[in-house]
Amino acid sequence: MKKIAAAVALMGLSATVLATDGYFSHGYGMTAKGMGGAATAMTKDTFGGANNPATMVWAGTRLDVGVDWFSPQRSASREGAAGFGLNGSADSGSTDFFIPEFGYNHMLNPNMSLGVTVYGNGGMNTDYSGGQIPAASACAGFNPGRPSYNLLCGNDRLGIDMMQLVIAPTFSMKIAGNHSFGISPLFGYQRFKAEGLEGFAGFSSSAANLTGKGYDSAHGWGLRLGWLSKITDAVTVGAAYSTKVRMSRFDKYSGLFAQQGDFDMPENFNIGVSFKATPSVTIAADYQRINYAGVKSVSNLSDYGLGFAGVPNSLGGENGRGFGWSSVDVFKLGVEYQYSGNLILRAGYNHTDNPIQARDVTFNIIAPGVVQDHLTLGATYKLSGDSELTFAYMHAFKNSVTGASLYNRFLPGPAGQETIKMHQNSLGIAYGLKFN
Repeated sequence: MKKIAAAVALMGLSATVLATDGYFSHGYGMTAKGMGGAATAMTKDTFGGANNPATMVWAGTRLDVGVDWFSPQRSASREGAAGFGLNGSADSGSTDFFIPEFGYNHMLNPNMSLGVTVYGNGGMNTDYSGGQIPAASACAGFNPGRPSYNLLCGNDRLGIDMMQLVIAPTFSMKIAGNHSFGISPLFGYQRFKAEGLEGFAGFSSSAANLTGKGYDSAHGWGLRLGWLSKITDAVTVGAAYSTKVRMSRFDKYSGLFAQQGDFDMPENFNIGVSFKATPSVTIAADYQRINYAGVKSVSNLSDYGLGFAGVPNSLGGENGRGFGWSSVDVFKLGVEYQYSGNLILRAGYNHTDNPIQARDVTFNIIAPGVVQDHLTLGATYKLSGDSELTFAYMHAFKNSVTGASLYNRFLPGPAGQETIKMHQNSLGIAYGLKFN
């Protein structure tokens, strides 16, 4: 138990900055990450609390611990607004992150298990330098008296940092030999900060709680349920559903997020199948739905009911403006090849809808989760005894979204258009240990 507590503490100290399927990871657990994220009907590791709780009883008593190097490359630009002095571009810094993962499972008897999965979400993370916009620009009308401005007319550096950590204790049980169900209470922790948003002070219901307040935290809980059936020796199907994780409010940022700082983790569900095509080849496919539309601070349109402080649809209002993210459908496909007794090779593909539309590009300069297509590679090498090393690599191809700047709504003339771009890579390693 001390080892579990130490691993959970390590996860809590890590700022997770994923941004692949929206701000969910493309996969949870190094095995899944090497297969495009397909894991709903796979039973080899202890990440069922994030994928499908029903898989844990098939994994045996084991420990998995690893770390992923994650490198997102993000940029933003505005052009066509030279008449107002608003043209500029910037690359987000902080491009190297190390993200741990942890899972443990214990067989209570041959048909029941109890374990824990610790995982994270993120991607609402940017770090742009300031100074792109000169003092003699339209920014002075939103935030007067500055020698220069960032891309959103704020002071100095611009960006946000959102980390979501979930601890998922998991109970799983076999039924009638070939079927299982599982349940995972989800205990959520969030940490957030924003800086450089002073240019929106006139649109906030609480400008004193909009930006530059340092880190704030929130806690909450939800539930994930799962089912798995081994239809034949070759075919396994699975399904899982997670409720919305209802979080306490970010009081320090009650003037930014809708409903006075509310930021719940969205409801989601996934279904999957795995097929053993030959004794050495397994193919897995998943479909996942992430309902970002159910979280107002994420899904409300950024130009919805534009108004100044005190207007209900202002930043931080009960139905306040958000990032305009749509719910997404995610398709995951992976293949696993038992090359030898000691080596398993994997590859995968993951495609997600883009949650960000052209109408909301301005707000999403600070949250550019626009990548859609991912290719993955992975491998597991068996060490001596019951231990193994698993590797996974992911490349998310560059994608961009361009749209008319929101400043067109405020200024007496064309304020140009903005483009946000992102591509990313990750490379991870995990150690797995099976207990007899």
